Amino acid sequence: MTAPKPGAVIRYAYLWADDVDRGQTEAAKDRPALVVTAAVIDNDGAPYVMVLAITHSPPSNPSDAIELPINVKKQIGLDDLPSWIVTIEANSFRWPGPDIRPFSGREPSTAIYGRIPPALLSRAAQSYLENRKNRRGRIVHRAD
Repeated sequence: MTAPKPGAVIRYAYLWADDVDRGQTEAAKDRPALVVTAAVIDNDGAPYVMVLAITHSPPSNPSDAIELPINVKKQIGLDDLPSWIVTIEANSFRWPGPDIRPFSGREPSTAIYGRIPPALLSRAAQSYLENRKNRRGRIVHRAD
């Protein structure tokens, strides 16, 4: 299975950094996640991806997330409730990994909702990088 390109929104069992701090190793639920990067960094050519969680919970600090416009959510098949792309943490993992969740009933089988516009991807990536620069961003490295 080929790794998705940056800008793809996938169905993924996202593990929050706070949950890792409490000793959890598995995500509480599946959620949409934005693929920010995809790179080949293994000697065997296996791609790794980094994703940002998408949540309905509004951020307590405006610089912690980017609002996902309703029209974009509708285009990729998400609900019409307000949502945010969290930019203070990320998950990274070897693709495809055990935490990818294909949709039931879709043919052909896929875990990809769709893609967000390049300008929105750029805003989310810049926000994440700014948070990392300010030592506010974290990465949870998921094992195979």
